[in-house]
Amino acid sequence: MATSALELHDVDAYYGDSHVLQGVSFRLGEGRLLGLLGRNGAGKTTCLNVTVGLLPPRRGGVLVFGEEVARLPPEQIALRGVALVPQGRRVFRSLTVRENLAVAARKPTHGTASAWTFDTVYAMFPRLEERKSQMAAHLSGGEQQMLAIGRALMSNPRVLLMDEPSEGLAPQIVADVMTTVRKLKESGLSIVLVEQNPRLVFEIADDIVILNTGRVAVAATTDQVEHGGLDLTQHLGVF
Repeated sequence: MATSALELHDVDAYYGDSHVLQGVSFRLGEGRLLGLLGRNGAGKTTCLNVTVGLLPPRRGGVLVFGEEVARLPPEQIALRGVALVPQGRRVFRSLTVRENLAVAARKPTHGTASAWTFDTVYAMFPRLEERKSQMAAHLSGGEQQMLAIGRALMSNPRVLLMDEPSEGLAPQIVADVMTTVRKLKESGLSIVLVEQNPRLVFEIADDIVILNTGRVAVAATTDQVEHGGLDLTQHLGVF
């Protein structure tokens, strides 16, 4: 079996008394892209929050390249090579573009083939170099998304979690973002992509996990989902 970059097994997670994730299990293969789909409230973002340590699970575990990280503080999980591009970008608006990148900068610690630096991030996003001295608050939505991705890459992750990177962006900018995601996948990075638009995910993902009310309803390769006769409307609505 190929190496698992990330594995959630039997995860139960709560917000207060609300049982959001119920026995969730799935695995992300090394160098693969997993599309995590589901209706609003299905538990997609919660899976990412559990993975990065923002929400400790009440039961179950999270493995990063075979190492248990559940219940570690977020900074320790980050040191093990996990980075999050959060929903809504959440850039540091009062800092410049360069300062946003500098905050996350970390040398690779797990033998990453090619390190992410200011130069390599600027090469992927030339617009950020043009605006490196500009306050992040003054960037467009698309530029802020570039910055959020670049900031995550500056930590030199082995596993990249992306939460709704196309949200609120114009169609051309969405296409540019997905081109970036494809390049990152081709570089060998292991990626979990959460998206509301299933068509975007099916164009790029190797594997698909669909959540329905906090449980895994479907876990298969993209080809199996597309040609397996599954009725996706019951899990995703209009498709």
